Parts: sequence; C-alpha cells; structure tokens
Amino acid sequence: MSRPLRLALLAAALSIPVTAHAMDDDMRASSRGSVAMTLCAQNADGSKIEGGTSKYCRENGYDKLVAAVDTAFATAVGKAQANVRPLFRRDQVWFNEMIQQSDYTVEAVDGTELRKTLADALRQRAALLDDIGRGFGRSGLTGAWANAFGDVTITATDPGTYRLDAELSSNYGADMQSHCKLEATVKSGPDSWLAGATIPTQPTQPGALPAEPVSIKLRRQGDTLRIVILATEEQWSFSNDPDCGRLDQVTGTYFASARKDGTDKGDTSFIMPTFDCIQPETATDEEICADPDLATNDQRLNRAWKALLPRLDEATRRALTDDQRHWVGAQTEQYPEFLHPAWEKVNAPIHHTVFGRDRLNSLQRERIALLEGFDDKRIGLAGTWLAYNAVIKITMDKDGSIDAKGWKWLQGDWKDSCDYEMSGEVKDGAFRASDQGKNPDTLERDRDMLVVNRLDDAFASKRKAGKTDKDDEPKCKRVGSISSTARLFPAKPSEDIDNPEGAIR
Repeated sequence: MSRPLRLALLAAALSIPVTAHAMDDDMRASSRGSVAMTLCAQNADGSKIEGGTSKYCRENGYDKLVAAVDTAFATAVGKAQANVRPLFRRDQVWFNEMIQQSDYTVEAVDGTELRKTLADALRQRAALLDDIGRGFGRSGLTGAWANAFGDVTITATDPGTYRLDAELSSNYGADMQSHCKLEATVKSGPDSWLAGATIPTQPTQPGALPAEPVSIKLRRQGDTLRIVILATEEQWSFSNDPDCGRLDQVTGTYFASARKDGTDKGDTSFIMPTFDCIQPETATDEEICADPDLATNDQRLNRAWKALLPRLDEATRRALTDDQRHWVGAQTEQYPEFLHPAWEKVNAPIHHTVFGRDRLNSLQRERIALLEGFDDKRIGLAGTWLAYNAVIKITMDKDGSIDAKGWKWLQGDWKDSCDYEMSGEVKDGAFRASDQGKNPDTLERDRDMLVVNRLDDAFASKRKAGKTDKDDEPKCKRVGSISSTARLFPAKPSEDIDNPEGAIR
C-alpha cells in the first residue's frame, strides 16, 4: 500500500497520531530514542540521577568508560549510510539495555570479578565502535563483523562457498547470561542469500544425544551483514551443542569491523520496503529494514493489497480495510512482543532476536497468503477463513455435515483466546449447530465473508456489564467476558496460513 495509506492505517490501528513520542516505548523504533548510555545516570532501581554521575560509577571508573563509549559511537555513527544509521543506533541501544540490566546485579552483589567484567565490556565496546567506524563502506562478505552480542568472521573457502565462525556472548546479570560459539558452511543460492547449516560440536558425555545441525543463511543488506537462523523454537532455545546451548541471538544485523575490503565481490544492495528506512517509525519497521526477506515481504504485501481491492464488492472492501487496519496494529506489536516474550518473565530483558524475526516473518507471510490467495470464487462454507485475529477451517461431508475448528486470539496474550470446535449440518443453505442453546454456534456467509458466532457479541456485552443471561453459554473458556464473534475472509490453501494451534501468536 502507499506510504500515506500505510501511515493512516497505522495511526488508526494505534488510535494515536503516528509520532515517535506518542507511541508506546516498546513499539517505538529504538533509533528514535537516545543512544547515550544510561549506566551512570541511573540508580540501581532505575531512577534517574539529576545533574550528574552516581558515586558508584565514579568509584569504579565507569563514568570515564561510559564517556569513551558514547564518544566512539558518536564518531562511528556519523560515518554510516543514512539507511544503516537507524540499525546502528538500535544496536547501541540494545547494548545499553543489556549493560544497564547487568549493572543491577553488579551493584547489588558488589563483587570484584563482576565489576571487572562490566568494565571490560565497556572497554571492549568502545574499541569495537572505533573498528566499526572504520569498517563502513567495506566491500564483499569476507572479514570480521560484529554487533552488540558478538563477532562473526566470514572466510571464503571454495568458489561460492564460505565458512562462518561466530562467538556471541551476552550478560544481562543474575542468571541471564549466554555464550555461543559456532561454525557453519554456506553456499551461494539463487536469491543472493548464502545458505547452509551449522556444524555443531558433538557432546563427549557418554549417552548424550548428538547435536543437530541448524539451517542458517546470510547476505549483505547494504552496508551491513544480515544473518538469519532458520530453526524450530526447541532448536534455537536449547541445543546439545556443548559450545552453543542457545542460538537465540545469532539472527541479527552485523557491522563490518575494520576497513579492509573483502576478498570477494558480493551484492551490497539494500532491499527497501514500502516505507522510509532512514526514519523508521516502529521497532517492527526497524527489523523489516534490517532484513531483505522481511523487506521483500512488505513489498509483496503492498502489491497484493493493491491488486485485490478492485476485485471486491464495496462491503467486503470496507470490512477488509478495517481488518487490515487491525493487522497493521498487530504487525507493529509483533516484533517487540516476541523480542522480549512476556511469558518468559525471568528472561524478559533478553533480546530474543531469532524468536522476534521468525514470528514477524510468519505474520507477514500469513497475510500475504490471504491477500494473494483471496478466494472470492468460493461457494458455501467449506475452506479456510482468516482474519487479523481469528482462523477457522471448515470441512463438509457429502451428506452436508459440517466440522469446523479454529480459534480467535488477543494479540500477544494466549490466555485470552477462544477455541472454535463446531459440528452440525447445512439445511436449506444455512448451518445449524449440533448443540442448540440460547447462544448457539453459528456460521454465516456475508458476501465474500464469513461471520462466526454473530450472536455472541450481544451476550458478551451483558457479561462485561455483569448482567449475564442465565441461559448464556460463554464461548471463550479462559475469559468468559470475551466475545467469540469474528468476521473472516476466504483464503486458498497455503503452508503460510496459520493452523488452528496458532504457533505465531
């Protein structure tokens, strides 16, 4: 969709003006905020120190190290290309967040070794920023690359084949540390990505299961190197590899460390989405700009949207536009929600970059599958139906019996969901549920749309008002006051359409 329409939908979805200052901090682009380190400007409880540096920082020399980091970043960021600068700013903000979280433990425990570790991290960051400042503009893939969480080295082996050596380490304090050392081999593919698999170190303990290789790919995105882990949640969150128990921060944007050009020639184009990557509005926008696949998804979604709208009748067009407005809001929330997954309360501060990118990619592809595969020729109820917050799959036997399974969700809160499990039959062109009560399950066609449980909205309103009808049958078992009513759209079969279990939610 055009940038004006996209911004209008985003503003409507958030019910606020589209300005960085008005957005929730979690959704706002990191590059829009301050990159100055907060380590010595906050107390251990996170409260600000007015007009100076904490005594704790002065006593341990952190104030000078923080100043060195800030100075090195200010010098380096001025050398970055305009469309890379927000990604570099984001990387600095993430480092700042990690260090601040780590400092809470250091200040509370006050151990000599912990204080030294924190000082070393600051010293190393300042040196790395100096190297990155010299690395902008480097050609090729080979050489050293780095970000807030670690370093990678790319080495050409055979023509079109490269070895990746990575060592990542993050310390958020307390028991929230991770270290991952891995090696992978990748080869040139048809889409400018180099793809391959990790080469895990096998456990030496008797009876230990061997570690599995995990798919990985990389390519240049302008003046950065983009690396993406393609793994199941179990693979990236836990591994039998003794050198890399968790892969959850391998996916990321890496910056050239030192100026020496690579020995190869690589595609250094920057794949642009449909919006401005020089001034991204949201955290999700930043991630789309960082990743060529996500940017391509955004372009493809834009084309599909423009191609579909003229085919629809006015009522369906209005309903789908409203649904798209809600979907834009869901996409805006998706990346930050899964970058810091709320259900892992102990690990919430950790940047789960693999998780966040994977879920955002899935959400985009699901929507593309709906818009490109909008089945406006569908007759009857059978098939998969999808909306921004619901999915249902309906099957019908020759005798007219119907089975429907799916669910409706609240973005980011798996507890506030409604399961659809319906059975019944079609008589005289209408669905009649097997279980008939005062609030029965219903499935109704409305032009190219499907309305599920139309009656439940009215019942839910009474529940919220505390006037529950004695014959009411709440559809959402976890939170009874929620309505299961939904308006969905016909989607052709696609592997990118979410199944009723809703793994991307």
